[in-house]
Amino acid sequence: MKILITGGAGFIGSNFIHFMLKKHPQYRIINLDLLTYAGNLENLKTVIKNKSHKFVKGDIGDGKTLKKIFGKEKFDAVINFAAESHVDRSIMDAAPFLRTNFAGVGVLLDLALEYGVKRFLQISTDEVYGSISHGTFKEDDRLHPSSAYAATKAGAELLVMSYYRTHQLPVVITRSSNNYGPYQFPEKLIPLIVTNALENKKIPIYGDGLNVRDWLYVVDNCRAIDLVLHQGGIGQTYNIGGNNERHNIDVVKAALKKLNKSMKLIHFVQDRPGHDRRYALDTTKIKHNLGFEPEVDFEQGIALTIDWYVKNKEWLRHARSGEYRKFYKKYYSKLGLKTK
Repeated sequence: MKILITGGAGFIGSNFIHFMLKKHPQYRIINLDLLTYAGNLENLKTVIKNKSHKFVKGDIGDGKTLKKIFGKEKFDAVINFAAESHVDRSIMDAAPFLRTNFAGVGVLLDLALEYGVKRFLQISTDEVYGSISHGTFKEDDRLHPSSAYAATKAGAELLVMSYYRTHQLPVVITRSSNNYGPYQFPEKLIPLIVTNALENKKIPIYGDGLNVRDWLYVVDNCRAIDLVLHQGGIGQTYNIGGNNERHNIDVVKAALKKLNKSMKLIHFVQDRPGHDRRYALDTTKIKHNLGFEPEVDFEQGIALTIDWYVKNKEWLRHARSGEYRKFYKKYYSKLGLKTK
């Protein structure tokens, strides 16, 4: 099988490439990534020379370049991880999210249709549902996104499904809960906790810290995506959860405890606009239809994740340079939090 993986130098995409090259060494993977602030070739340094993997720097919104790639490679499947994914940034400037998360998906869909791709897998998020105070979201529940990021992901899903209904393009969608693990860009909660704690810097927590998220170890998500790629029903959507709901403040405390760091590093800041209180997914469908259940519980996963970041301080140093520092110096100043 020949697969185009977009956004393969990002967090989930790079973990998925590692997973696939190990599980399916006979597959050919073309990895397209624009290498913006969150795309990092260091995530792929152990596989960059693997003969089954080819990296191409490119933008999913660049139809002319992509058409040449599709024409040359004749892909069997496309898996779209490429996205602007950081909610804080979407609050500051939604335009890049509209370009990549919606318009870019349209370019991919047109080319997948033109070149007869046999499976188009759109990677989405539980954030498209919005917040839920009790119970869990099922795949056919109404989408009610709160941020520009989530809205563009919801819009992309609708666009993907329109190509299935109108053109019979063989599409599948996954919506996963909060992923964590190696190679995650350090503006996300868990790597932010670790990096700041290692430097004895304050850890900013939005609001009262009682927002609830379901935590899914990234390798479990890779297992689920692999199942959906091969066995998922055409035109179907699958929730992928970790069954590990935690308050944000409890995640911070657990990480600080494992790092033997003081709880005094916790610093509550002004809440983010439109901050959803709780996400929760009903994962019955993927469990019953495809037999998927997560293998890594939160205690094991957080230990593995912290250990990886502690052992990869050079990766962290590189990831936190340049655009990361520039953006957060500006953003945190609005929250009343001083940063170096």
